[in-house]
Amino acid sequence: MALFTLQDISVAYNKKEILKDFNLEIEKGQLVSLLGPSGCGKTTTLRLIAGFLQSTNGKFLFKDKDYTKVPVNKRNFGFVFQNYALFPHLTVADNIAFGLRLRKVSKAEIEKRVERMLEIVNLEGYGKRFPGELSGGQRQRVAIARALVIEPDILLFDEPLSNLDANLRVNMRVEIRRIQQELGITTVYVSHDQEECFSISDQVAIMNKGVIEQLSNPSTIYKYPATKFVADFIGFKNFIEFESREDKGELVELQKNGRVFTLDRHEHMSPNKKVGAIRPDDFILAEWNETQVLPPNGIPGKIKITTFLGRSYQYVVSTPIGDFTVNKEMIAPYHTGQEVVLIIPKDQMVLVE
Repeated sequence: MALFTLQDISVAYNKKEILKDFNLEIEKGQLVSLLGPSGCGKTTTLRLIAGFLQSTNGKFLFKDKDYTKVPVNKRNFGFVFQNYALFPHLTVADNIAFGLRLRKVSKAEIEKRVERMLEIVNLEGYGKRFPGELSGGQRQRVAIARALVIEPDILLFDEPLSNLDANLRVNMRVEIRRIQQELGITTVYVSHDQEECFSISDQVAIMNKGVIEQLSNPSTIYKYPATKFVADFIGFKNFIEFESREDKGELVELQKNGRVFTLDRHEHMSPNKKVGAIRPDDFILAEWNETQVLPPNGIPGKIKITTFLGRSYQYVVSTPIGDFTVNKEMIAPYHTGQEVVLIIPKDQMVLVE
């Protein structure tokens, strides 16, 4: 049973609808990420859960109780902000203890719980320092400790790593996952960074214009995006709109401009999808000329643009069914105008809505 549920939620700003008939269920102990481009509604969803916003329609159920109108100060939820939101004039220990003092917790209990939080976030001995004496990663750990010390029912993160440099982001996302799993706390995490979300989440909700386009575990989304938007967002940069499709046992046969392509069927492939998506790294690219027999799933083409990426070259290949972006590791690049063949491995293309 879900710990909390958003049912047919609608939210509008200045008469502009951000969420419409939005639904989401999260199980106890899961870390669920809301991922999508700016303006997709992910932060609005998080603020709605926290109680900072009210919906115009729908219900928010928490532990089978209606929390739709429950004010933010009555929700025992921890919130970690993008900009840390620490009090610069208070020590680390006092920042962490702030929520406990508001709740009239005894001094002895506050000291005990603050010390415990400092251990959990690996900041033992930092209690008497001030935020200005800490690095960005350390300040974010303090913000996490402050959210956790109240023993919240849910932990909410709003783009918590966006102000950190690349190396520190990697370290901090590992720490966030470690803490979440150690405490078993239900967590909702908002980010626009695909790698960040995929690395720490049990489930990822890909959002677009106030709608969840796909909700699944990271590996399923990475391998089998459900829609063209999701595919493009996670790196499938090549699309083919096929004219016909015929399912033949374990294979799917597709046609485009008189050419026949064969793909493997899989459990996530719905019967009505006819738009193929493939990543630039997943094509096979080889030299070819018109005197040779075209291989299965092969498309003849010519190199249109060559770009050096460091470890590999990226090509735009012009073909009879469109231009495709292809990556290939090689010492000597193909030259502009060179004839090549693009081969689609039958287990690498997916079909999307």
